[in-house]
Amino acid sequence: MKAVRKVEAGFGAKVVDVDIPKLSSHQVLVKVRAASICGTDGHIYRWNEWAAGRIKPPLTFGHEFSGEVVEVGNQVERIKVGDNASAETHIPCMGCKQCRTGRMHICQNVSILGVDRDGCFAEYVALPEICCLVNNKVLSWEVASLQEPLGNAVYSVRTADVSAKSVVIFGDGPIGIFATAISRLFGATKIIVVGMQQYRLEIIKKYNPDLVINARDENPIEIIEQATKGEGVDVVLEMSGAEDAFHQGLKVLSRGGKFIAFGIPSKPIHLNVADELIFKGVDMIAINGRKMFETWYEVANLLNSDRLDIKPVITHTFKLDEIDEAMKLLTGKEIKAGKIILKTS
Repeated sequence: MKAVRKVEAGFGAKVVDVDIPKLSSHQVLVKVRAASICGTDGHIYRWNEWAAGRIKPPLTFGHEFSGEVVEVGNQVERIKVGDNASAETHIPCMGCKQCRTGRMHICQNVSILGVDRDGCFAEYVALPEICCLVNNKVLSWEVASLQEPLGNAVYSVRTADVSAKSVVIFGDGPIGIFATAISRLFGATKIIVVGMQQYRLEIIKKYNPDLVINARDENPIEIIEQATKGEGVDVVLEMSGAEDAFHQGLKVLSRGGKFIAFGIPSKPIHLNVADELIFKGVDMIAINGRKMFETWYEVANLLNSDRLDIKPVITHTFKLDEIDEAMKLLTGKEIKAGKIILKTS
């Protein structure tokens, strides 16, 4: 089969022929129909500091996908050949304290698809049955492939409890876009979005936020303080990982407000813990992945109800062997894409 591989340390990737995975007794084999590119895949492709310290080539990367189950191991009980499937990409050990107390998403020994083991930028992918989610066949392959990142946004917004509250979302990537839509669905009264990519901010406007701020050209703190009459907002959803966004978010958060930390910083961040957190009584919550499997059921319910349309986030489709062309749209100062889908056929 064809696979996009990080064959050695350094920039880029290669499309190579590799063996179709052989299954163990508890695994399923999925024919990949659509795979979407995540920011993590960009880190691996560009080989930044995080990737250099975590990824061990050779590796097939990619973790967001949908496809058709074509084979199951002899001890698989829940998944059938012919099912449409996606994957929870955090593969739990099932034996640690976290797994045994209903917190598999923060398993002590977690293995991540496309990071610690071969992923989905290939014609076929093998995964444990426990991580295989069966999709409604009404969903398109493209939409179904976005459930994993959509789940990040659902988990973040659900944890923030945004109903009847004012919200600022820092970050205009796909998860920030999803968080805008979810915040509206979950009853936020005022939604402000701060980003730096005008192309993506235009996508965000389709989900009707109350205010959109381009931090390249405007001062977010001044605008948000004016928009909230100096009171600040009830909730900050930090989805970018940028140090400036952390400080700006804590500045505009009202006393006793809730700060959701989801974005991954590229390096350690220095916070003034006394002034930015303690004296303001901030409730800061870190989000890792999705709840297994509560969030997946919430995502499915939202998509199957037709109350949430995420198709506007999908802006480009490429073939698997066009990975270089796809990645060009996600690099550089100006990003000109939302979610990019890779198709295997």
